[in-house]
Amino acid sequence: MASLSEPFIRRPVGTTLLAIGLLLLGMVAYHFLPVASVPNVDFPMIRVSASRPGADPSVMAATVAAPLERRLGEISGIEQITSTSSLGSTSIQLQFAIGRDIDRAARDVQAAINASLADLPTDLPTLPRFRKANSAAAPVFILALTSKTISPSAIYDVADTVIAQRISQVPGVGEVIVSGADQPAVRIELNPVALSNAGIATDDVRTAIVNANPLGPVGIFNGGRQSETLSINPQCGLRPNFAKSSSRAVTAAFCDCRMSRRCAMRPATAVRLHGSTNSQRCCCSLPSRATPM
Repeated sequence: MASLSEPFIRRPVGTTLLAIGLLLLGMVAYHFLPVASVPNVDFPMIRVSASRPGADPSVMAATVAAPLERRLGEISGIEQITSTSSLGSTSIQLQFAIGRDIDRAARDVQAAINASLADLPTDLPTLPRFRKANSAAAPVFILALTSKTISPSAIYDVADTVIAQRISQVPGVGEVIVSGADQPAVRIELNPVALSNAGIATDDVRTAIVNANPLGPVGIFNGGRQSETLSINPQCGLRPNFAKSSSRAVTAAFCDCRMSRRCAMRPATAVRLHGSTNSQRCCCSLPSRATPM
């Protein structure tokens, strides 16, 4: 039986030259090897966000972030949980072990959020949302909207309801963030001294305003030949509409309040573009693994 090493033993000169050639080839190829100090590794990550307007960071951490963290911490495969609470919002970032299927992890996150609803405050405007995220992702496209005649809240409404939704439908877009203003709202300034003299608490005014602005079905009149659907618009948009409320708390409050005016939900938010503050910014992020849920 012939040996594999027999030809190399019979020809020592050729074997030596072949070894030297392989050595030189390896030395040349070594300089062309791609070497990265930070390897490109995509960690399975999911970001959970929740909002509660008007709550300070400590309240958000205690009432929103803590219940979510307790439920999310029960998910298997989580290596790190990072929670950040700010004024009116909370963001929780979950990092899973490498190799964990991100789609299955997303289903586990949704189940954990559903389980935590009983522990969350009832006044949350929306349920907590989650997205697949990439820690190395950054906005790659920023669109700015400006107008000399339209208010920032109206520009926000267009950017949030029209432009952001269309950009989200573009293949590869992971997340669209609208900033620079906020949703339109009516801001009411009350006189606490007058309310105290009338024996009315600010919570009573808030409850009365909510009850005076219902939005739901009214009913139907059925007759022998035709039927009519009742339709009303009970929502108040300006101070006279609020002041006409039959509630004693609302009537007393508006008799002594300073003003009620149209503005944004968070008027402290603004963007300045080319010297104009009447602008809106729409940021589009296209990370490799950030997919809206």
